[in-house]
Amino acid sequence: MSKDTIGNLLTYIRNTDMNKKRTVRIPYTKIGENIIKILLREGFIENMRKHLENNKCFIVLTLRHRKKRTGQNGIILNLKQISRPGLRIYSNYQGIPRILGGMGIVILSTSRGIMTDREARIEGIGGEILCYIW
Repeated sequence: MSKDTIGNLLTYIRNTDMNKKRTVRIPYTKIGENIIKILLREGFIENMRKHLENNKCFIVLTLRHRKKRTGQNGIILNLKQISRPGLRIYSNYQGIPRILGGMGIVILSTSRGIMTDREARIEGIGGEILCYIW
């Protein structure tokens, strides 16, 4: 496991979604918990709970799948990490990109905590662009 906690979080969720599984267990980090709370609030995941096992804390997620017309579960999450440990990307509130014309979300790390692009534009603050989700 690498030190890139955001990349690991996104990879756990992306792999679980691609394998059409509903639950995933992710190692607990504070920044991961904040990103997952945003995903829960925006409706990309169904449920989140903390789980303690052998003095280690985990977050158990239940992913949301939609039905295709053929009756198979479809992949709904597209996650792309923008800032990474070797390359940090910052933006002011006017330069925050819009994903799919506002259909997707941009998650930012600001001086007031982790928030979505809509919240950052309302507050008038910029920050480090962590990831895109659509």
